[in-house]
Amino acid sequence: MIDWSEQSRAELLEQPRPRALPLAPEARPGRRRLPLATTSRAVDQQWRPVYAVWELTLRCDLACRHCGSRAGRARPDELSTEECLDLVRQMAELGVLEVTLIGGEAYLRDDWVEIASALTERGIALSMTTGGRGMTSERARAAKRAGLSSVSVSIDGMSATHDRLRGVKGSFDSALQAMAALREAGLTVTCNTQINRLSLAELPQILECIAAAGAKSWQLQLTVPMGRAADEPEVLLQPSDLLELFPLLAELHGRAKQRGIMIWPGNNIGYFGPYESVLRGTLPHGHVGSCGAGRNILGIEADGSIKGCPSLPSEAWTGGNIRDASLLDIWERAAPLRYTRDRDVTSLWGYCRGCYYADNCRAGCTWTSFVFFGKAGNNPYCHHRALEMQRAGKREKLVRIEAAEGQPFDFGRFEVVVENL
Repeated sequence: MIDWSEQSRAELLEQPRPRALPLAPEARPGRRRLPLATTSRAVDQQWRPVYAVWELTLRCDLACRHCGSRAGRARPDELSTEECLDLVRQMAELGVLEVTLIGGEAYLRDDWVEIASALTERGIALSMTTGGRGMTSERARAAKRAGLSSVSVSIDGMSATHDRLRGVKGSFDSALQAMAALREAGLTVTCNTQINRLSLAELPQILECIAAAGAKSWQLQLTVPMGRAADEPEVLLQPSDLLELFPLLAELHGRAKQRGIMIWPGNNIGYFGPYESVLRGTLPHGHVGSCGAGRNILGIEADGSIKGCPSLPSEAWTGGNIRDASLLDIWERAAPLRYTRDRDVTSLWGYCRGCYYADNCRAGCTWTSFVFFGKAGNNPYCHHRALEMQRAGKREKLVRIEAAEGQPFDFGRFEVVVENL
């Protein structure tokens, strides 16, 4: 369980960051000429990506500990302006209704305003996620003119914690300044937070901070071991930590509502525990369903690689490249994007295979299970699972058995050890 003492947190904060791997490696060229099925099926035509997350560039001005893409340097083969504008056309024709621009930092691409304007001119709702270090008043006004509806600024702790996790001193102050600049420009400001052993204890303070800064919603996500986060496993939550996290999230949900802030649990926060209806009561069934990657979600990398979800590792989950095939053909005929359309409970393993909620949940977030084990279908970050283990007098511990190699979107390997309480 989490050691909540200030001494324990201080020791973890002061630990030097791992330096054995390059801080910002150059990404390999995007995978090309990948095979596609000869025809699309009715199920492939049934699903459409209503929401897309688009990495405009991998270039970044921060070096965040949780960054799965190890962002910093631009990819060697990023799309040209003309290719981006054609992709905008294809997204509109495919039925995409909303796009979030990410990076790296999207605003570090010189033509980001032109691309943003093209999206909104097509009637696509547009937002951006940013660390905020370079979100100046000028850039905020440009975002407003381009038609962005909102910008989410990352706040991952109070000052010392945030700066440690973001890798640059002063990044906390920069993020708050970015929020002020965005509000002044007339944009809706939201926030997002990574939850791990450094940030968890400060969640109540973060809520008060972002409320004072004018945030309208707050997205929360569990840090998982991909990219730089795989290099520092001691910062990750253990499954049994969810027993303390979820009652806290339920309490914060009520406090946030009083302050006019809506909490949006990320896709790897769940599942089916006693607070699910509190956290996700606005969803049609009052709880999260199975993974939406490749069903209603689309991920786009800056080199034109297409995935079912932006978080999934590129090597295993890229379905195609828009330089080789149309977005429609990749969406309907690429095997990695068909994964969640085709899978059933027989694809699950470990604890998830025998779970009461297996057919509804199907191991929840594909990204989370895959980057822990190199295989989807068994998700250790599950509140229901942690509670069931506790009732049996046991708990699970995740132990890293293989380190990541140091490439963008890489991951290590972990194993689950079951301990007696």
